[in-house]
Amino acid sequence: MKSKKPGKQRKKIMNAPMHKRQKMMSALLEKDLRNDLNRRSLPLRSGDKVKVMRGDFKDAEDKVRNVDLDSLKVTLEDLKEEKVDGTEVRPKIDPSNLMIVEPDLSDKRREKIVERSGGEVAEELKKKEDEEPEEEPEEEPEEEEKEEGFKCEICGDVFDSKRGLGVHKGRVHPEYMKS
Repeated sequence: MKSKKPGKQRKKIMNAPMHKRQKMMSALLEKDLRNDLNRRSLPLRSGDKVKVMRGDFKDAEDKVRNVDLDSLKVTLEDLKEEKVDGTEVRPKIDPSNLMIVEPDLSDKRREKIVERSGGEVAEELKKKEDEEPEEEPEEEPEEEEKEEGFKCEICGDVFDSKRGLGVHKGRVHPEYMKS
């Protein structure tokens, strides 16, 4: 969108789909990290260690607890403020007021994001594979789903969607579709 009108800019942000909102939730990287990762910013994720740059909590360092894509705000783990009635709440902070001090690069997808831009992920930033046994079991059910997918009665090929099976039958077995 090329409009300069503030109302149109706000409308664009509020009507943005989730995959674009994730990119909007980016924060600057610390200067040392910029050189190492060859990037200026990264989208925030829970587990990143950040430093608050502006506002009442300036210079506070904490880990990201929650990234809320609906309100486009971030909640930190230990940062709390007291309301007038005495209850403590976690304030929601705009990602533009944060700087990533230590990114959580245990996720392989996030490593690929950095490698695409020409940066290298240091071994110290990666978490040990022993801490993440969850990734391996997730891969196995995906293979089972493919085997249990939609099977062509004629040739036995397996497809992950009913639409894929229909396209296959139309292209490979047109005589089947006529009957």
